[in-house]
Amino acid sequence: MVATLPDLLRLVVVPVFAWAAIRDVRTRRLPNRLWPPLYLFGALLLVWEIVTIWPLGGFVEMRFLVRVAISLLFVAPLGYAFWYLGAFGGADAKAMIALAVLFPTFPAYDLAGVTLPLVDTQLGVFSLTILTNTVLLGLAYPVGLAVFNLVRGEASRLMFFARPVATDSLPDRHGRLFEDPDGPTRNGLDLDALRMYLRWRGRTLADVRADPDDLRDPASVGETFAPTDGGTHVGPRTDGGRAVDDAAPDGGHAADAETDSDADRESDDPWAAERFLDEIDHGAYGTDAATLREGLDVVAREDRVLVSPGMPFVVPMAVGLVASLTYGDALFAALGALGLV
Repeated sequence: MVATLPDLLRLVVVPVFAWAAIRDVRTRRLPNRLWPPLYLFGALLLVWEIVTIWPLGGFVEMRFLVRVAISLLFVAPLGYAFWYLGAFGGADAKAMIALAVLFPTFPAYDLAGVTLPLVDTQLGVFSLTILTNTVLLGLAYPVGLAVFNLVRGEASRLMFFARPVATDSLPDRHGRLFEDPDGPTRNGLDLDALRMYLRWRGRTLADVRADPDDLRDPASVGETFAPTDGGTHVGPRTDGGRAVDDAAPDGGHAADAETDSDADRESDDPWAAERFLDEIDHGAYGTDAATLREGLDVVAREDRVLVSPGMPFVVPMAVGLVASLTYGDALFAALGALGLV
């Protein structure tokens, strides 16, 4: 037998994660509707397997239940914890939860006399193997970025973390500025937050670079618009010289009449950064007013800037899933080679 039917059906998830990885690279956005069907699919497969091994009195059956419990009660909540602590995006956490439900135990695929995955673990929780393989692949990303920089002749002490790009290309990029007016920083402006700000003002990056002194004045902010979520998949259109966001349901809304107290506050609010953060109905990826101002100052004056592109965790997760299904647990194999397990 090549594999059990539930394990064969689980392979359907591989192209789904491949599609998710490609979309995540292109847009850094995954639809929420992607995950509930995967949760339901995984739950149905688990029920199927439990019914198959019923009654649950023997050692093999209890070991299966323990592994399922570890996957559902440890690995799945771990994804939520990573999101809560800011280490994961929302889609990354949902993807990890989906894998915990879909792959609680090691599958087995017999092909031409070879059983895959090649390397099993003593614990036998397959979702944990996918997670460790994913982390190992993620750790290789800075090395790949450094090689990319070297090939382009951009060798520096920062080449593992960021790469220089043309400032005019930022509207179509993902990641975070790796510099502020004082030099390199890991806490620069998120490029999604930059797009949100520009859409809120109804301006483009070219406008900011063409006349930064005028746009730095908070009094230059007139009509404001829906900021969207800052994704590159929402494109602005030009309307009378102003960039009006296609996603605004009513074409935007007029700013409220300015009161004396507003004017007092705005006189100390370069770029209207505080007003932007006060007016939008959700956060801007943890951006505060100071970070927004510093990022705008940088992109307004520099032709090339350092950008940390980041990497959506779903990408190494998809590769880690394939590696786990074929090779197995790379960390366990390495520890075994060192005689540690």
